[in-house]
Amino acid sequence: MLKVNRDDKQPIWQQLLDQMIHNITTGKWPPGELLLPSRELAQLVGVSRSTIQIVYEELFSRGYTVTSRRNGTRVSNWACGSLLPEEASFREPIIPELPKLNINAGYLHNWIRGENNQKVVIDFNPHEPYLDDQFQKNWRQSFLKASSVTELQDWAYGDAYGLVSLREQIQHYLSVERGIQVDLDQILLTSGAQHTLDLIAQGLLKEGDTVSVEDPGFPASWLAMNYRRMKVVPVPVDDYGLQVDRVDPQSKLVFVTPGHQCAVGVIMSEPRRQQLLQMAAQHSFWIVEDDYDSEFRYRGDPLPSLYNQQPQNTLYMISFSKMVAPGIRTSAIIGSKDAIRQLAHIHELIYRHLPIMEQLTLAHFIEHGHFMRHMRRVRNVYRRRHAAMTKAILAADLNKHFRLSGVETGLHMLLEAESSSDEGTITNKALEKGVRIYPLSTYCLESNRKGWVLGFANVSEAAIKEGIDRLSDILI
Repeated sequence: MLKVNRDDKQPIWQQLLDQMIHNITTGKWPPGELLLPSRELAQLVGVSRSTIQIVYEELFSRGYTVTSRRNGTRVSNWACGSLLPEEASFREPIIPELPKLNINAGYLHNWIRGENNQKVVIDFNPHEPYLDDQFQKNWRQSFLKASSVTELQDWAYGDAYGLVSLREQIQHYLSVERGIQVDLDQILLTSGAQHTLDLIAQGLLKEGDTVSVEDPGFPASWLAMNYRRMKVVPVPVDDYGLQVDRVDPQSKLVFVTPGHQCAVGVIMSEPRRQQLLQMAAQHSFWIVEDDYDSEFRYRGDPLPSLYNQQPQNTLYMISFSKMVAPGIRTSAIIGSKDAIRQLAHIHELIYRHLPIMEQLTLAHFIEHGHFMRHMRRVRNVYRRRHAAMTKAILAADLNKHFRLSGVETGLHMLLEAESSSDEGTITNKALEKGVRIYPLSTYCLESNRKGWVLGFANVSEAAIKEGIDRLSDILI
């Protein structure tokens, strides 16, 4: 008999529905069982007929019953038999073993944050830019303003290429600051370097293609390609950048950071640039130019891009992670219309488009001058911290025992040791003294070069001096 508890917080119709489902699923009401007419059952239980009608409609919509004018409402033939017996063992789906995924993800995590996550006093993190309260204030203003002027159509599915107003701002920035002239349909917005590289692997390469990368270099470049089953070939880097004559002639893509080499910090020489461009034209491969922090140059203006010299073969990557903040997760890839169209198709198929609010906020942030004022402010900060880092290293005589490179551009420099150096032990000793340094070996694919990549963007001048002094006590 169905019962109603009027003191129960649960609605009466829900109480009755739960009891009926229990009767059906336990077999108390077997398949084909005829249920009482709604009027009769309502009188029997002491509720309104409309309540019983709601319950019957819910049973029918869930498939527990079938109804007809001639046969009334009956229990479905499969309702009971489709349920698992109580003694049946429940088996979860087997999660496949993906050793390549686990290894690559772990490697990337350790590269960004270091293998030991203990708290330190001074962190020479090469991945974090400088942020301050002024940035947060301006970003909040842009966010609130962008939120207040959005229209309903802004919340519909967006353009796979990215928000038009943001691409227009990037187009203007590239023209004025980098001398790169492109149309809007040559710009595709992505959520970072890894996202961009994954799109390239899916849209412009085939499984098993040969990809050449700098070694030491940007780990995400070879990890992303390796995961997409490309044949990754390391190419050594020296004082003049990528050793172009060591590039595999079968390469379908070459990844470079010519404005400020990701690990070693050198600038790719002009002869090497021309050699790479000629080789790309001759062998018909893509050049992926990652221009991640060359805006921060301490002698002269930023160098011309490879893209400007040979746009047919070059895909140009910029990211707001270093220029503003990694948390924005916005970057752009620039290339030929055909190549960008292909990547946009992949983007639309797999990811659809980037979140609209972040795009609107960044567009407002740039359009209203906050971005360029932020860039001018942080350039001054970086110039002072670059000088403080160089001065501290020289004062501690570390340059007499180690090779210093990457001092012209960017937010980090390299303190290189002999290849026989016990890099790991020294890194751990620095941690014991409250200083985190980043081993060069984590940037290496096959290279046995040793040393430490020292970032200074997010370290105060006083902390830089203190950190280098503590480091020198270990190294010398």
